Amino acid sequence: MSPESISGHHYFFFIFIFLIIICPSSSQSEPRQILLKIKTNFADSSTLQVFTTWNEKNPVCNFTGIVCTGDNSVKEINLPQQQLTGTLDFDSICSLKSLDKITLGSNLLHGTITPHLSNCTNLQHLDLGYNHFSGEFPEISSLTHLQFLNLNLSGFFGQFPWKSLQNLTNLTYLSLGDNPFEITPFPSQILNLEKLQTLYLSNSSIQGTIPEEIGNLRSLQSLELSDNYLVGAIPPAIMKLTNLQELEIYDNELTGTFPVGFGNLVLLTKLDVSNNSLEGDVSELRNLTRLESLQLFENMFSGEIPVEFGDFKFLKQFSIYNNKFTGELPAKIGSWSDFEFIDVSENLLTGLIPPDMCKNGKIFDILMLQNKFTGGLPESYANCSSLTRLRVNNNSLSGRVPAGIWSLPSVKLIDLAMNLFEGEVTPNIGEAKSLQQLFIANNRFSGELPPEISQVSSLVEMELMWNQFSGEIPARIGDLKKLNSFHLEGNFFSGIIPESLGSCVSLSDVNLAGNSFSGEIPASLGSLPSLNSLNLSGNKLAGVIPASLSSLKLSLIDLSNNMLIGRVPESLLAEAYDGSFAGNPGLCADGRRDLRECSMGSRKSGDLDVAKYCFIAGALVLVLSSLACFLLVKSRRKDRKAVSERGFSWDMKQFHVINIDEGEILRSLKQENLIGKGGSGNVYKVELGCGKKLAVKHMWKSSIDTGDRNTSVETILPKQKSRWPEYDAEVATLSSIRHVNVVKLYCSITSEDSNLLVYEYMPNGSLWDRLHTYQKVDMDWNVRYEIALGAAKGLEYLHHGCDRPVIHRDVKSSNILLDEEMKPKIADFGLAKIVQTNKVMDSTHVIAGTHGYIAPEYGYTFNVTEKSDIYSFGVVLMELVTGKKPVQTEFGENNDIVCWVHNEMRRNDNPITLVDLNVSDDWKEDAVEMLMIAIRCTMKIPAMRPSMRMVVQMLERIEPRSPIDVVIDNDIHIDKN
Repeated sequence: MSPESISGHHYFFFIFIFLIIICPSSSQSEPRQILLKIKTNFADSSTLQVFTTWNEKNPVCNFTGIVCTGDNSVKEINLPQQQLTGTLDFDSICSLKSLDKITLGSNLLHGTITPHLSNCTNLQHLDLGYNHFSGEFPEISSLTHLQFLNLNLSGFFGQFPWKSLQNLTNLTYLSLGDNPFEITPFPSQILNLEKLQTLYLSNSSIQGTIPEEIGNLRSLQSLELSDNYLVGAIPPAIMKLTNLQELEIYDNELTGTFPVGFGNLVLLTKLDVSNNSLEGDVSELRNLTRLESLQLFENMFSGEIPVEFGDFKFLKQFSIYNNKFTGELPAKIGSWSDFEFIDVSENLLTGLIPPDMCKNGKIFDILMLQNKFTGGLPESYANCSSLTRLRVNNNSLSGRVPAGIWSLPSVKLIDLAMNLFEGEVTPNIGEAKSLQQLFIANNRFSGELPPEISQVSSLVEMELMWNQFSGEIPARIGDLKKLNSFHLEGNFFSGIIPESLGSCVSLSDVNLAGNSFSGEIPASLGSLPSLNSLNLSGNKLAGVIPASLSSLKLSLIDLSNNMLIGRVPESLLAEAYDGSFAGNPGLCADGRRDLRECSMGSRKSGDLDVAKYCFIAGALVLVLSSLACFLLVKSRRKDRKAVSERGFSWDMKQFHVINIDEGEILRSLKQENLIGKGGSGNVYKVELGCGKKLAVKHMWKSSIDTGDRNTSVETILPKQKSRWPEYDAEVATLSSIRHVNVVKLYCSITSEDSNLLVYEYMPNGSLWDRLHTYQKVDMDWNVRYEIALGAAKGLEYLHHGCDRPVIHRDVKSSNILLDEEMKPKIADFGLAKIVQTNKVMDSTHVIAGTHGYIAPEYGYTFNVTEKSDIYSFGVVLMELVTGKKPVQTEFGENNDIVCWVHNEMRRNDNPITLVDLNVSDDWKEDAVEMLMIAIRCTMKIPAMRPSMRMVVQMLERIEPRSPIDVVIDNDIHIDKN
């Protein structure tokens, strides 16, 4: 066919076919170029495996992560968890007109999202969660087809465009949580999204109440509003959400009870309302038989656990700790399902431990501490190979521990402390290859420590104190290379301290006090690189102190009450407190008041004999002096009629050298000299004829016996008259305290039914007076800081510097007295307890302390620890910084300054507003730093609080700058501006 014969129509047809052959399809080239352009925005895209298919030769629909429609248009971009970095070009992305799904979650994307996102009008699914974007999220009201929106933990901040959600009525999944958005009331636009099945707004800075309109979202299956600032009650309208399977509203400030009808949410499998202020019983939950996870901890729930909980056949996780539940646990709880953990700690539960929670062999945590459980550990748990943590401390459990418990293969923590267990630790403990922490203190365990315990190479902490163990420490204890803390105090161990203990290279804390160890102190202890605290007091150790100990950097050393001889190494003297070497007549040191002087030949036995004779002679002189003092006191009793009208017999014991006329003191106890009243008596100001001023506390036995539960009870003693000598001994121990920040007790004057305690007089009264009463004065920050540091040093001495640690138990601003220079001194030891060797610390059934200062653990245990003092001191720091009292109406019902400060610091962007207005602006940042220390001191869990030694160190690190430094800093700031 000749060209001439081809009609025009056919000509153009051939041209069209030719163009198709020689030109690539626009449907292929345009998407390819767009995707390759998008690829260039990702860093290292050329090296990422996911992009090896993204090239000029490969069809677009074969690109990894790309899904196409039937006509080869790009429908989906799916690249989650690909370690993508870089930014997103939504101008290019949204030019893919058929695109309806973008999944780029769990990458490392950053930068801002441009408004071009609103051009992706066909999007149904958008997942940008778990990335590192910045800036505000753009307005997206045009994305009306959107069904799935996930921005969880994506990094966006500022004001979220809540109004744009009102057009997105097709949304079934909305997750905006864990982003630092601006605080906002509950967004009303969400309440009209009636197709929503999943709503995740946890940690989204939402405040106010949960609105009743939440009941509009009847398709909801999962509702998560946790970690916000929600207040008020759970709205009754929530019962309309009958499709709800998951409800999480923990970490808010919700109050009230579970609303009537809550049990109608019968499809619930997960319920978490923990860490709120909810109260009442939980009977509304008895019908939620599908529950798999029930978290009610850290609220104020009370009443008994419904017996129906024992029939929940799907329950795997049950946590109700830190409430006020009473009664018994259902015996069948956890026996039906693959039960995983139970935590019912810190309640008032009684009865037996349910026996079948490991029936299906899946449970890993049994946490039941600080209740009132009785009976023993069920034998059924001896074969629970899945168990990793067993904590039942501080109950009334008794009997022998089933032998299999000691050898559980997965157990990492066994905590049986503060019960009535007896029997031995069995040799099979050597099979517990995962055991890291063994806490069995304060029980009645006996027998020898089995040598097999040295095979538990994973052990990090071992606390066996205050039991009845005997025998020797296993010779191969040095095999425990990970052992960090080793406490055996208060037992009947004997024999030598094995040299191999020095091979426990991780040891930082060793306490073997109050046993019957003999022989010499192993020199190998000096090679322990991390040893921080060494207490070998109250044993029968002999010989010299090894010179190797000089290389240690100890924060505490106590070798008192042994039979040591020779010169104390100089470096240890620098680290020790008074009393660290007391009770060793054969020890000496130059220039120490608590030790005798060393002579040139002090190491010779003859000189040691002379030292012994001198010691005996000195003791005789002390006895004769005391007798003379006693006779002098007896001769003065004719002057006592001003106070002792009933002819009481008085005895005086002096603790400091001072010329005190007993009769003059007694005559001065008049109404006009009254300067204060306490829970156990009156305090008088006494001015002696020589001009000396004293403070005298007059306590009658009747007040001491009864004890007022609602006040600061200064001394609580049983009523038996036979216990008064113990009280005298306690006062005598306290009187031995010598510290510049502890008030000085000069003497005690006692009769049959009253006591006089004579203290140094503190002219500026108490810190409470200076902060909160009509005697209030303006204190600049330097004064407040010095008061805080001085009081901390006083408490540090009590906890760490005395022969036996002293726990004050009533630390408060009214017990911090101020001298004429506003220097602080800890006072009022009426509640103090001395930690005594060979003796379980005494406890009382009266809560010790003052409302507002009492540590939360007092609510469930009468055990006293130094951590309780630290909590109370944290309250004092808060008073110093804020100027507020521990309890004020502005904190809200049942709240105190600790709750208020913790909450305000969490949600307040400018914590400087918490600082007392009387503190100069120049020092408010310093004040906030002190407030941070106070927060650490008042942590709810005692173990999370620092020691007083650490508190002193933290306070020293925030020492106020000199005025010159402040002026220079201010000048620099002005110049910069």
